[in-house]
Amino acid sequence: MPWKDRTVMDERIRFVARLLEGESMALLCREFNISRKTGYKIFDRYKECGLEGSPTARGGLTATAISCRCRSRRLS
Repeated sequence: MPWKDRTVMDERIRFVARLLEGESMALLCREFNISRKTGYKIFDRYKECGLEGSPTARGGLTATAISCRCRSRRLS
Protein backbone atom coordinates (compact mmCIF):
# COMPACT_ATOMS: atom_id res chain seq x y z
CA MET A 1 0.00 0.00 0.00
CA PRO A 2 1.60 3.31 -1.06
CA TRP A 3 2.08 6.23 1.30
CA LYS A 4 -0.49 8.96 1.09
CA ASP A 5 0.86 12.31 -0.08
CA ARG A 6 -0.19 15.14 2.18
CA THR A 7 0.32 18.79 1.47
CA VAL A 8 0.97 21.48 4.04
CA MET A 9 -2.55 22.75 3.42
CA ASP A 10 -4.01 19.27 4.07
CA GLU A 11 -2.20 19.12 7.40
CA ARG A 12 -3.36 22.59 8.40
CA ILE A 13 -6.96 21.70 7.56
CA ARG A 14 -6.71 18.52 9.65
CA PHE A 15 -5.15 20.53 12.50
CA VAL A 16 -7.91 23.17 12.49
CA ALA A 17 -10.68 20.58 12.12
CA ARG A 18 -9.47 18.71 15.18
CA LEU A 19 -9.22 21.96 17.16
CA LEU A 20 -12.81 22.77 16.20
CA GLU A 21 -13.84 19.33 17.46
CA GLY A 22 -12.50 20.33 20.87
CA GLU A 23 -9.08 18.69 21.02
CA SER A 24 -6.36 20.34 23.08
CA MET A 25 -4.05 22.83 21.35
CA ALA A 26 -1.01 21.57 23.27
CA LEU A 27 -1.65 17.91 22.43
CA LEU A 28 -2.31 18.62 18.76
CA CYS A 29 0.81 20.76 18.45
CA ARG A 30 2.85 17.95 19.95
CA GLU A 31 1.28 15.43 17.54
CA PHE A 32 1.77 17.66 14.48
CA ASN A 33 5.30 18.51 15.67
CA ILE A 34 4.78 22.29 15.68
CA SER A 35 5.18 24.88 18.41
CA ARG A 36 2.11 26.18 20.19
CA LYS A 37 2.95 29.61 18.83
CA THR A 38 2.65 28.21 15.30
CA GLY A 39 -0.53 26.34 16.23
CA TYR A 40 -2.16 29.51 17.50
CA LYS A 41 -0.99 31.41 14.41
CA ILE A 42 -2.60 28.82 12.11
CA PHE A 43 -5.82 28.83 14.14
CA ASP A 44 -5.99 32.64 14.39
CA ARG A 45 -5.54 32.97 10.62
CA TYR A 46 -8.30 30.42 10.11
CA LYS A 47 -10.66 32.32 12.44
CA GLU A 48 -9.86 35.62 10.73
CA CYS A 49 -9.93 34.57 7.07
CA GLY A 50 -11.09 30.97 6.84
CA LEU A 51 -9.06 28.54 4.78
CA GLU A 52 -7.75 31.36 2.60
CA GLY A 53 -5.83 32.61 5.63
CA SER A 54 -3.48 29.66 5.45
CA PRO A 55 -0.78 29.97 2.83
CA THR A 56 -0.25 26.71 0.95
CA ALA A 57 3.53 26.65 1.34
CA ARG A 58 6.38 28.41 3.05
CA GLY A 59 7.12 31.67 1.41
CA GLY A 60 3.45 32.06 0.50
CA LEU A 61 1.41 34.96 1.72
CA THR A 62 2.84 36.80 4.67
CA ALA A 63 0.78 37.54 7.75
CA THR A 64 0.68 41.20 6.74
CA ALA A 65 -0.58 40.42 3.24
CA ILE A 66 -3.25 38.11 4.62
CA SER A 67 -4.30 40.63 7.23
CA CYS A 68 -4.58 43.44 4.68
CA ARG A 69 -6.51 41.25 2.25
CA CYS A 70 -8.97 40.17 4.96
CA ARG A 71 -9.45 43.72 6.18
CA SER A 72 -10.18 44.96 2.67
CA ARG A 73 -12.85 42.25 2.26
CA ARG A 74 -14.54 43.29 5.51
CA LEU A 75 -14.61 46.91 4.39
CA SER A 76 -16.20 46.07 1.03
